[in-house]
Formats: sequence, structure tokens, C-alpha cells
Amino acid sequence: MNLPKPDRRAFLRAAAASAAGFSLLPEVLAGGVQLQSLPGSGGKNLVLIQLSGGNDGLATVVPYGDDQLRRHRRSTAHKTSDLLKIDDYRGFNPGLEALRRRFDEGQMAIVEGCGYPEAIRSHFKSYEVWHTAHRAGRISGDGWIGRLAASQWAEEPRPDRVVHFGGKAPYSLFSREQPPVALASPTGYRWFGDEEAYARGGAAICEHEMERDPRHVGRDGALDRLRETLDDARESSGRIRRAAATYRTGVEYPKTRLSAELRDVAALVSARSGTQIFSVTDNGYDTHSKQRQAHDRKIKDLGDALGAFMADLDRSEVGRETVVLVFSEFGRRVAENGSAGHDHGKAGPMFLLGHSVKGGLYGAHPSLTELDAGDLAFTTDFRSVYATLIQGLFDADPVAVLGTEYPLLPLI
Repeated sequence: MNLPKPDRRAFLRAAAASAAGFSLLPEVLAGGVQLQSLPGSGGKNLVLIQLSGGNDGLATVVPYGDDQLRRHRRSTAHKTSDLLKIDDYRGFNPGLEALRRRFDEGQMAIVEGCGYPEAIRSHFKSYEVWHTAHRAGRISGDGWIGRLAASQWAEEPRPDRVVHFGGKAPYSLFSREQPPVALASPTGYRWFGDEEAYARGGAAICEHEMERDPRHVGRDGALDRLRETLDDARESSGRIRRAAATYRTGVEYPKTRLSAELRDVAALVSARSGTQIFSVTDNGYDTHSKQRQAHDRKIKDLGDALGAFMADLDRSEVGRETVVLVFSEFGRRVAENGSAGHDHGKAGPMFLLGHSVKGGLYGAHPSLTELDAGDLAFTTDFRSVYATLIQGLFDADPVAVLGTEYPLLPLI
């Protein structure tokens, strides 16, 4: 017999609250001894950093050698003398000193002009395209990382294979077979096992999941499934908390939210906790007005956080095998608007960092004269980067994960 709806909802809320009690609190991150690594925790790791809101690539890697730039950007362009020059055409934003050093050391790749055909300027729609790797977005099914995780670890499923720091997990991680762990300090541990859980912010398991799956219909099936979910949550939470609580590092991180989340990632990487895909979102890149001040501040925070994080990863073999991917759902328009900002655009750069990355410039910088309705026209399909990571890091079949073959890049 099915549970009465009010009672079932109450039980679900209680289960979610119980799961949320496993918190990763900032005050327990001081450090300690190294944890024993888990079986199956070998292999390379991937850290995803989304610059949410639409990062302006032209103000991040600046094509100062193109005269068209200042014609389009009279108030938002940087002085050439302030840039960290890469070559005679482009230079880093002045706030990216740490990344410039990585680039010079051959540990950073810049993939220029990343986008997709018939690009969408809506945050939500473009977000779905980037996170599913399909033009149709969410209706196409699981996220691209979710599909990778489900195929890669089908024989060894564990809830902490994929971990997101900072609250609700992005859709790229969504998987019906290999749901991710999401940690939100100090609000607690959350289990995301279904799309509705994403929308509601993290119920332990969704009512409609039990209703559509015959195994979970009825009181006994529902309770068994909830117990199984919470047992997995407790086990994963304990490992993650111990990894954070016992972590020591001599690297000084900036006092920013992004830095704190990347420090947590470094703790799990160092502990060989079994997590192999990590996710972090950095908000604040939707710079419609007064972009110069806001974007420069965000970019400096990003550069400083990544500088500390990469220095921390340098300290261990597993850290040196970790690859970081930085991306955004679109770039900004070439010409500035009337508010000294830039509206939603299309193409922009992606960055990869790590010792196993073959550093340098990849793709072609989009033309500033041959524009796509006022935007940079993409020159590299972003899914080529995904495909390269799927094969190069995880030795998986990119076509099986992405559904289509994309040219591989010599990045790894």
C-alpha cells in the first residue's frame, strides 16, 4: 500500500534534514594526518570551474594587437602597458599574474573562440547546451559529466565519485545512475539523485522517483530506498569530512569563497578519497554595466585563487595528475553598451591547467571584423575540449558520452 502523501512528504523532509546534518564546516578545515586512500581512487582527476554569468573573454585574454578592439571598447579596454603580454597580439588581464606564470611554464592551455553553432544568448538555454553537450539541452537527458560517470564507473558505483562544492550541483553532473554529492558549507551535506531534487535544492530522494520506479512503490520499497540513500550519504560524508578535517597545507589561500572551495577540493585530491571529478561555480560574471571595475575584480580573485590551488596541487603526485578546466556559458558582445558594460555574447576562451596539460594557444582567435550579429564567431566547438578530456583523462569513448564525434585537440 502506498504511503499517504502528507506522511510521505514529511518523511522525505526528515530524511533530507538528516542528510543535511552531515556538514562540512569551515572551522574543521585546519588540518591533520593523511588519510588512507580508497581502493579504485587511482587515475587522473578533473576539476571543473564554471565562470557563471558569461565571462568576457576579450577582457580576460585581450587581443591588444587588433586595432578594432579600441574602436569597439572606448571605455572598457585596458591600457596595453597594463597587460601581461603573451605575444604581439594578445595579453593576459593584469589580474592574472599567477596564470601567466603557469602559461610560461607550459602548464596552461588557452583554447580560443570556444562556442557552438547557432549560439543562444540566454543564460539558462546556453547553460543547458554547455552542461549537456547537446543543442536540445535538458530534454536530451543527463549532463555530460553524469553520462561520463555512469559509463566510467558502472561496475563500481559510489556516491562520491563526483563532488560539487558550493550548494546545488550544476546540471552537467546530473545522472540518474551516478548522482553526485553536493556540499554547501555550512548548510550541510546534500544528496542529489533526481532532477526534481535539483529544483528543490536537495531532498534526499524525490517522491516522483519512487512513484515511477516499481521497485520503490509501497511503504517497504520507499523506506528501503531511503535507507540505502542515507547509508550511502553517511559513508560518503564521513570520508569527505575526514579528508577536510585532517588536511594540512603550507599554501596560503586568499580569503574568498572560491579559494575556500578550491582548498576543499585540494583536501579531497590529496586524500585520494575516491572522488575523481570535482565541480565549483564562481558567480558574478554577468557584467552589463561598469564592467571594467567589476570584471577586473572578479578576474583577479580567480587568478589568485587558482594560483594558490595549483601551488597546493603541486605538492603531491595525485595533485600533479589533476587537470583543471575553466569555462563559461558564453562570452560578451564585442561592442560596449551605454552603461560601460557588455551584453550577452557567444564565443569565448576555455582554459586548462595542470602538469599533464600541453600548454600553449589552441584554436584560432575570432575575428573582430567578421562578427556574428555583433558577437565573436566561434572557431572551436567546446565539445572538442570535452571529447579530449573524456579520452585523454579517463580513457573513455567520447562518442559514447557525447553522442557525436568531435575533433580531438592535443591538449593532454
